[in-house]
This record gives sequence, C-alpha cells and structure tokens, in this order.
Amino acid sequence: MEQMGFSICCLSCDATDIAGSRRCRDCISSHVKVRDKISSGVATSKADRLSIEFITMLANPADFIENTVHSEMMSHYKSLIDKHQGKSQPKTAEEVQERFERQRNKPQKSLIRDVASNRKKNTEVLNSEEIEELLSKISDRTPEVSESYWEELLQDVNELLDED
Repeated sequence: MEQMGFSICCLSCDATDIAGSRRCRDCISSHVKVRDKISSGVATSKADRLSIEFITMLANPADFIENTVHSEMMSHYKSLIDKHQGKSQPKTAEEVQERFERQRNKPQKSLIRDVASNRKKNTEVLNSEEIEELLSKISDRTPEVSESYWEELLQDVNELLDED
C-alpha cells in the first residue's frame, strides 16, 4: 500500500494489520484499480494533475519533506508510516550517530556492479573469423565470407542430419 500512496488507509483501518488477510487483499485490489485509473493516460484537467501529484507525494513522502508547501504534512505522514512499520525517529544524539554508523557500514548495492561481479570470466580467445562476425554485428559492415565458412556450414548441417 505504501508504494501505491495509500498507506493512510492502512493507518486508519479498523481491521487487524495481518498481511495477506482477506480484508487487506480486498483493499489492495480496490486501491490498485484507483491508482491505475488516476495514473493512466495524460492529465487533461487540473484535477487530474493534482490527483497524480497527490498520489506521487503519498507514495514517496520522504521525497517531499523539503517541499516548501507540504514539508510539515509530509514529515508527519512519513513519521506515521514509520511508526506503523515499527520504525522510530532517533531522539538523542547517540541514536542519530548510531543510525549514521549503521547506514555508513551498510553494504552499498549496485545492480550493475552485482551483475558484473557475478559474471563469469571468459578466458576463451576468439579466432579471426569469430572476431569478424562479432564486429559485423555491432557495425554496419558485412563480414567477409570465406570458402571455408560455407564448407564448415555444410559439414555442420550434414552432421545434424546424420544425428537424426
């Protein structure tokens, strides 16, 4: 609900807060429809633009804490959400320092770095024909096809046919 900008509904709901309960699923499903209806298409009126802006602000209240008009309300809203989720604002200088230390020591995540580090190192060396083929795929030039290319291709096809 928080990602949709409808945390306020959970905060004011009289049902017990049990993820996956029938009541939660019903609310989430109806709110998904509302969000999709509000955010689909181009805003054609001032009301459309206002509703889209409102949903954006409610979905990410922390991004609007510095907003000159809405900062007080967004700070309050963010604190209500945090309290509901069991998070609390640090109250003493020691708590602030401790939170900064935890954030500083938290491993930084980077999708690009994770993919690069999980990628297997390729130690295979390409021959000149493979290099030409790769270059042709990333450039406009066509590769020079040698006689041996066609012979190898025919051999591969024959081998595949022989396997059947």
